[in-house]
Amino acid sequence: MREVTEVRALLERLEVEEADALEAQDLDFKEWPAEPKQAIRLAVDIAVCMANGGGGTVVFGVRDRVVGRVKAIIGVPSEADSHQLKHDIYERTAPKLTPEVFELPVPEGTGRLLIMQVYGGLPPYTNTSGSGSVRKGRDCVPLTGDLRDKLMVERGSADYTASTLPEAPEALISAAAMERLRDLAREEQAPADLLRRTDLDLLASLDLLREGRLTRAGLLIAGQTDAIARHLPNFSWTHERMRSATVYDNRADGREQNALALPLALSALETIINADNPITTVEHGLYHLEYRAYPTIALREALLNALSHLDLRLASPVLVKQYPRRLEITNPGGLVGGITPTNILHHPPLARNPLLVQALAKLRLVNRSNLGIGRMFESMLIEGKEPPHIVDEESAVRVVFKRQETAQPFRQFIAEEGKAGRVLDVDHLLVLRYLLSHPEVDTPTAAELCQRRDVEMRDILDEMVQVFDYLERGGVGRGTWWRMKPGLHRRLEGLGHAERDQRIDWDVAKTRVLNMLKQRTKRGEPGLTNADIRTVTAYSRLQVNRLIHELETEGVLLSGHGRGARYTYVPEQTQED
Repeated sequence: MREVTEVRALLERLEVEEADALEAQDLDFKEWPAEPKQAIRLAVDIAVCMANGGGGTVVFGVRDRVVGRVKAIIGVPSEADSHQLKHDIYERTAPKLTPEVFELPVPEGTGRLLIMQVYGGLPPYTNTSGSGSVRKGRDCVPLTGDLRDKLMVERGSADYTASTLPEAPEALISAAAMERLRDLAREEQAPADLLRRTDLDLLASLDLLREGRLTRAGLLIAGQTDAIARHLPNFSWTHERMRSATVYDNRADGREQNALALPLALSALETIINADNPITTVEHGLYHLEYRAYPTIALREALLNALSHLDLRLASPVLVKQYPRRLEITNPGGLVGGITPTNILHHPPLARNPLLVQALAKLRLVNRSNLGIGRMFESMLIEGKEPPHIVDEESAVRVVFKRQETAQPFRQFIAEEGKAGRVLDVDHLLVLRYLLSHPEVDTPTAAELCQRRDVEMRDILDEMVQVFDYLERGGVGRGTWWRMKPGLHRRLEGLGHAERDQRIDWDVAKTRVLNMLKQRTKRGEPGLTNADIRTVTAYSRLQVNRLIHELETEGVLLSGHGRGARYTYVPEQTQED
């Protein structure tokens, strides 16, 4: 990747050299086509080529095979918009590419060039038709089957944070960052012998020093603010205390706070957020326990995820927006490797910055087994709170927390269950919380809620019936459902009325419906519609049809058609007549 100052210097060399002689693995010059569609196609193709080759810089508006700036620099027309070009490339590539595109003023030609910075990532990249190329030296060669297979094998192997810096490590390291790093690791009970080592020995033990040089991961963890700003110019964080969707009262920035190193950034953000993160006191026996609106564990996990899984090649900060009733934490770079908001709880771990995450894992600040998301969910759920909402915005990930009070009955229940040796995991907690506001749950709904397969979910629900004695099971086959036991529902102060709202058992439902139909026949009243029976039983339309089918041998018949159709009881003697 070439800096703007380097591009300017290369343009000066056009006086004596052809542009194609200056090209390299990470640099290409392109003449801008006069036809707009052709120009977009060229930009997409070269973006794909560069991304598959590990990234690079493309200068649009320069002609090959001529010598002299005036002849070579013909420029880009004014109607070629950098923002639109970035959008066009994003829409026409797979996976989506988000290069940086900006204008460079020049005195020659149209007076402007376009510079495109393309980042390597998770190849192979193609256009939306499935074709592509890869940069080999100065050329873009077709992405054949062999090359595609090679890129697939290497996918994820390129780690931006693993590259080293030329300066002496001692000139880059912040004593304050190292001190705070040890404090945080000590809180998480990291190995004491590891933390007692000197700064350089500790960084070497974490594989953050390679051949005597500090890696970018090491710089992000332990670097001075000015060094991080120089070598990782895209990295920063911003906190905004929002009054509304468009107005904020206060703004804090990592560079202004002199807190860019990850341990200092984490501490600064926690302090700022906790200024409006009230504490609720819950009495439990002789103890008075304190809980924040945004639990400490959930907050730290979300911040560490944002600071360690961000895409450092995107010019966007880790952005924290704190509204009166919610908190949003956004990091640049979308979810990778097939991870989505609907499978993130149990998906195998995949790090965008492997070396950085590995070092933090050795210090026990993050978990390499993908338990961090589970901890985030669990810390909210054990307090009776709704878990965070995760949004994948393709070029960013946003985690949204609702500001909620601790549900004291639920928190006390979890504490008592723990004392009794019954430890609830995230699946159990998600089901219990759902059933506090819903009369029942079926297998597909619970599986979607817990991000499990149906067969796994049935085992979990049966465990909550047979082992924990929290639930009751009803129905058969695909119509099987589970409900919370009324006593537990009352204890946890769930919404509604457990006995009134819950679905009645199959045999009980048959008896009740048959008796109602008999009484209506006896009084000369019309029978019941499907909707009437659904109201009485809380069954679905199809389940009511099956129930009535079983009652046909008891004398229940259908009369009428459509919405006006009714089920009536016809005594056996009447049927014979």
